[in-house]
Amino acid sequence: MTNVNLLIVDDEIEFATTLAERMELRGIATQTTNNGKEALEIVHSSPPDLVILDLELPDMNGLEVLQHIKSMHPALEVIILTGHGSSASGIEGMEKGAFDYLMKPVDLQDLLEKINLAAEKCNKGIKF
Repeated sequence: MTNVNLLIVDDEIEFATTLAERMELRGIATQTTNNGKEALEIVHSSPPDLVILDLELPDMNGLEVLQHIKSMHPALEVIILTGHGSSASGIEGMEKGAFDYLMKPVDLQDLLEKINLAAEKCNKGIKF
């Protein structure tokens, strides 16, 4: 078991659920939400250690969610994972404090590597 708590924010419910199941199988406690407002409520009330954030959400732009997260918890690491982005979106996300930026479809091993690196940065080093 790891001691990392992960929040997945993605408007694709099936994708978020499947990804959460894969994380749980690896010992990562995972919570999901499908909109920005709820993500911010979760971050405010019980901040996770890491966030995987989609850019296309039904109620907010993912970059707005990122800005709010970073204003509340500057040390909280956010990995942007999107199928609707561009390299410009990735650069903007990194400028706004994202840990990294990945495009869907993502290789699970690549994502796990990014999660490991982000966890190490926030002193919750994990290995899969």
